[in-house]
Amino acid sequence: MPVLRAVARPLLASVFVLQGYDTLRHPGKYAAEAEPVVRPIAARVPVLSGKPEQAVRINGAVQLVAGSLLALGRFPRLSALAIAATLVPTTLAGHRFWEAPPGEEGAAEDRSQQQIHFLKNLSMLGGLLIASADTAGSPSVAWRTRHAAKATRKEASRLARTAKVSGKAGAKAGMKAGQVASRLPG
Repeated sequence: MPVLRAVARPLLASVFVLQGYDTLRHPGKYAAEAEPVVRPIAARVPVLSGKPEQAVRINGAVQLVAGSLLALGRFPRLSALAIAATLVPTTLAGHRFWEAPPGEEGAAEDRSQQQIHFLKNLSMLGGLLIASADTAGSPSVAWRTRHAAKATRKEASRLARTAKVSGKAGAKAGMKAGQVASRLPG
């Protein structure tokens, strides 16, 4: 599996590194497409000023940096999750096949191409989600937490049983000592 990960991660990341770099260099080329998606997001996220070019640049920077980290195997789970978060608005902005005007010359072909790109992005999103959950053979934080809690409960139960046994034995020893003491002369 380590060889598979070493090959698969850069393959998955390559398109995001290249697209992120191009987006950073030429944000204007993507800003017009992004505007219908940027406006509602900017209304909810005050950091974005509602300027499509700024949002496109941020999106491109995240894709470039996270894609590079994923390709290098550094913070792969976090990187894959960051790319997945940028892929959703990118897909919604760039491949709005449902808005292709029906009946125009070439519209059916354009709609079909946009739908293919939309579905391709969905499949990449699925791969990124799998990569974000891949622990590379190590137990996940959730598993380690559950395992530690179970071990702690088991140890607490063992200590409670030991204390009970010690308590009964201690009580018996105290009774014996009292009986012996009562027999001793004065």
